[in-house]
Amino acid sequence: MPTSAGVEACLPIGSDMDLVWVRQHVRQAASRLGFGLVEQTKLVTAASELARNTLVHGGGGRMDSAQVTRGRAVGLRLAFSDDGPGIADLELALKDGYTSGGGLGMGLGGARRLVHEFSLESTVGVGTTVTVVSWASAPPRPREEF
Repeated sequence: MPTSAGVEACLPIGSDMDLVWVRQHVRQAASRLGFGLVEQTKLVTAASELARNTLVHGGGGRMDSAQVTRGRAVGLRLAFSDDGPGIADLELALKDGYTSGGGLGMGLGGARRLVHEFSLESTVGVGTTVTVVSWASAPPRPREEF
């Protein structure tokens, strides 16, 4: 499990303009941590999709970001939370091509493929939290004990 120095930023997601701020924050944080351009773009794309889902399907919420480490590897953890209706069928929601909004977004499955670590917690009637972690360089594998 990565270790964190605490929440670096908490950004509200309540309007289309907030989506712009989320993308800008993620790009700047990833650049500061040494992410290459391709990894920055993948993370910003995933964050944009997850922030839009938070706004459209969750009725708004927030994104918390924090620098994380695992050994010498440095990464960025983003958590998108809302108090919306929740997701009744997580398996279906993660399926490629599934959309509940009639849009052409890449969906949760697409966002999951763009990051190194992905977790989804949702309770119908309570809300949803999607947490992702991407690493500036691939994290070291956990050491196996013999």
